[in-house]
Amino acid sequence: MGSTIFAVFLPLALALVMFGLGLTLAVADFARVLRYPKAAVIALLCQMVLLPAVCVGLIYLFRLEGALAVGMLLLAASPGGPSANLFSHIAGGNVALNITLTAINSVLAVFTMPLIVAFAYSQFLDGDGSFGLRPDKFAQVFAIVLVPVAIGMWVQHRFTGWAERMRGNVKILSIVVLALVVLAAVAKNFSTLTENIGKLATLSLIFAVISLAVGYFVPRLFRVDADQAIASAMEIGIHNGAIAIAIAGSVLHNDAMAVPGAVYGVLMNIPAAIAAYLLARYVRQDRPAPVPSTDTASSSR
Repeated sequence: MGSTIFAVFLPLALALVMFGLGLTLAVADFARVLRYPKAAVIALLCQMVLLPAVCVGLIYLFRLEGALAVGMLLLAASPGGPSANLFSHIAGGNVALNITLTAINSVLAVFTMPLIVAFAYSQFLDGDGSFGLRPDKFAQVFAIVLVPVAIGMWVQHRFTGWAERMRGNVKILSIVVLALVVLAAVAKNFSTLTENIGKLATLSLIFAVISLAVGYFVPRLFRVDADQAIASAMEIGIHNGAIAIAIAGSVLHNDAMAVPGAVYGVLMNIPAAIAAYLLARYVRQDRPAPVPSTDTASSSR
């Protein structure tokens, strides 16, 4: 009974979170990538290629095995979390780029997550790698991740006033739901958690720090503007643990795979908050104050 409730509750909880995300998105957010092509491409490559590779290295370094190793890679393949925009705003990042990356990442994740799950199964569970490539798995990931976002976007377009009034309430409710999802995953797998807490906590913190560092310094290496690099750091440095937990429980039907996402979902706030503070200080000290928009408009005329 507990497993059934867990499997049913998770998709519903995540649907609310993704619906809330959809309320903040518009079709123009996808097109905006043309304004930041270099920053977007670098961030997406880091998210989809570099970070999963880093995660595999950490899994072997910490000798993580079986379902926990698959769960960790599932987390690495997840798109940015709902709090990425907030941390980016605090740090002085380009929040418009965050929104664009979230929109694109959410679409790409439907295709990349099953591929990474297939690889993880073949490497760490001695299972058939095609498990993650089955059409029904793609369909389930699509239904969990994209359908609620699309509904939210439609509501935002069709009932704009209502959507704008409800954004704040839905965001607060989403945070509460995220906390409940993490707590449910912890409670459901408490023995697995207690047996591996030290290893998982250390790995999660290191992975969060590396993700944030890669997200900032790789774009800067390619001369991406600081505010766009900050947006990249927060978007690919803060993974959506709720998606990893929901897919583990309701698509892969393996509750143990949800444990890394639950541990990460709690601990990643520590390095994210520290990074936001340090980047905000850096931005204030080293970047010139922005020119007021009225002056910019008058000078352009």
